[in-house]
Amino acid sequence: MNITLKVWRQPGPEDPGKMVEYKLMGISEHMSFLEMLDVLNEELFSRGEPPVEFDSDCREGICGMCGLVINGVAHGPERTTTCQLHMRSFKDGDVITVEPWRAHAFPIVKDLVVNRSALDRIIAAGGYISVNTGAAPEAHSVPVPKEDADRAFEAAACIGCGACVAACPNASAMLFTAAKITHLGMLPQGQPERMTRVVNMLNQHDAEGFGACQNVGECAAVCPKEIPLDVISQLNADLARSWRRGH
Repeated sequence: MNITLKVWRQPGPEDPGKMVEYKLMGISEHMSFLEMLDVLNEELFSRGEPPVEFDSDCREGICGMCGLVINGVAHGPERTTTCQLHMRSFKDGDVITVEPWRAHAFPIVKDLVVNRSALDRIIAAGGYISVNTGAAPEAHSVPVPKEDADRAFEAAACIGCGACVAACPNASAMLFTAAKITHLGMLPQGQPERMTRVVNMLNQHDAEGFGACQNVGECAAVCPKEIPLDVISQLNADLARSWRRGH
């Protein structure tokens, strides 16, 4: 298949950027989207032009590094990670636009690469539990109801890719933050910090420059791990409890 790419090129954080058009011939429909970008970079390299910078790591839909906005949609037309999107989702002759995540809290480093360390700082603010070091307790010594375990596992599936931020009209990271809060809040081990966790993580969320949540739902619609929107309801419930307890 032959395609036309319109790719955002930006030499550095302080440099102006622009869309640059490239034409690719003979692309296999079995290639992943990132493999197609590899082909583009090989052609650019052979012509002595700088390759397009983009993030990737595992290329197995696990690490969350590969996020791109494709034709205006975070991760593209399929509900999956960019590395698991294949060229069979497009047609011969298609024009495909490729842009980085667009958010104040995700400053562009170069081309399609953005700095997502703001998400790490939200985790550092409260995404942990207190445990006594030493011998590990027996696995069944702390019973967890199956419904709670399932809910925690569902929220823990978040890979921190940032698609929720890219899709949100306000560039909010509330789905990400709520997933981390719900994951730990459903488990007995997460109870000691439960009330302070939600306050600290939300304060860090706002300090990073993420926008407010208005329950538009675009975040959940593009989440490759299908984190449900109602984790935000659980975050709000924990926040209300923390206020009542004076945290």
